[in-house]
Amino acid sequence: MVPEAAEAERFQAQLLAWYDHNGRHALPWKQPATPYRVWVSEIMLQQTQVSVVIPYFERFMERFPDVAALAAAPLDDVLAHWAGLGYYARARNLHRAAQRIVDDHGGAMPERIEEWEALPGVGRSTAGAILSLSMGQRHAILDGNVKRVLARYGAVPGWPGRTAVARELWAVAETLTPEARCADYNQAMMDLGATVCTRRNPACLLCPVSQGCRARAQGEQEAYPEPKPSKRLPVRQTRMLLIESDQGVLLQRRPPTGIWGGLWSFPECPVDADPVAHCRAELGITIDVPEVWSGFRHTFSHYHLDIEPVHARLTGSADRVMTGAEAVWYNEHSPLGRGVAAPVHRLLQHFHQGA
Repeated sequence: MVPEAAEAERFQAQLLAWYDHNGRHALPWKQPATPYRVWVSEIMLQQTQVSVVIPYFERFMERFPDVAALAAAPLDDVLAHWAGLGYYARARNLHRAAQRIVDDHGGAMPERIEEWEALPGVGRSTAGAILSLSMGQRHAILDGNVKRVLARYGAVPGWPGRTAVARELWAVAETLTPEARCADYNQAMMDLGATVCTRRNPACLLCPVSQGCRARAQGEQEAYPEPKPSKRLPVRQTRMLLIESDQGVLLQRRPPTGIWGGLWSFPECPVDADPVAHCRAELGITIDVPEVWSGFRHTFSHYHLDIEPVHARLTGSADRVMTGAEAVWYNEHSPLGRGVAAPVHRLLQHFHQGA
């Protein structure tokens, strides 16, 4: 149900009064809240909590202080500064979008929502957040925290991932978003969802808009929003080959798209393949008798990946693998300034601790 004008004004006043005293005013991307800094933070905050993002954001800003620096940087460098945040398509899209801003906008940050939405990795809510938080423009937002606040406040049934539910939530968001202090209002909505109207055990007694909250009136706060319909995640398996030489352990760059696109990883082979034969046929190298390490599971949003590490030493020349593909020998004494995925980083640490 879309609120009436009087209810919307009351909601705005209560929320902004709460924000003035309880909002997160010291977030690093607000010091200062330039379009570039807000944009980078909004991309990092997709699927990731503020406490995790802050140190990554600060390191990222040190290395890429403006859009020109980001656009000019090698993708390897961008991915290296993203490593550990996950969802690496965000970093690739951020890099591509920076190059588009430089090429198509002369390096000036776009000022229209349509221009932002045309950039890779920027949707309606992210574009609205960038323009409202950095330029004060009036745009509604609907990130995960805001969806939860609005679904509870209006007792909006259904999973927000469904088109009809999202459409209703957008209508509520547009009605409640004020003309004045839009930047503070949108930040307040995100803060409220992150700190008070949390997924579990919401602190309703501290909520400035609880009196109008329909879910609370029903005593069913945690029933909204409805969760995504559960689906059993499929399981995939792979072997990661930790091939050691006197120079280090072999890493190869992954294809630019797909899981861990553009990152550096160990060569892989099917779990039912013989690692010795696979290395000879696919990499053109020979290895000694491999040692199988304890496996572990890495979970993506859409499947589980069971990883079986296999350690072996190179016994012949590596000329073919080093010239036929993008590959490097990595060792702890000459750190690699390239991005690696979390499971690869974990195995590298184990490798060096046991070496």
